[in-house]
Amino acid sequence: MIFVFCPRAVSHHNMPTQLENAMDILIKIFHHYSGKEGDKYKLNKGELKLLLTSELTDFLSCQKDPQLVDKIMKDLDTNKDNEVDFNEFVVLVAALTVACNDFFEEQLKQKEIGNK
Repeated sequence: MIFVFCPRAVSHHNMPTQLENAMDILIKIFHHYSGKEGDKYKLNKGELKLLLTSELTDFLSCQKDPQLVDKIMKDLDTNKDNEVDFNEFVVLVAALTVACNDFFEEQLKQKEIGNK
């Protein structure tokens, strides 16, 4: 399946949807951090760490592993170039989103059990 994205400039509707806004924000956040040093289209380890500490503070605050950023970098860097491109970054966002959804669903199930 091939997806063709229609940029906002040529879109036929005026207001972006919430999902379009979320995608736009995700792209902008990635490029805000990736543009700081070196290849402006990839995150090096320092940029990844800055992104994680600035944008995923709740996630990192409950993690006790001092090697966490190194482990995340190693897991995401599928092509082993010591950088994380946007495609690799989206894997992290998707995995964290799935984990948050799983937690949310479990909380709802526990609430339903408690209400019976």
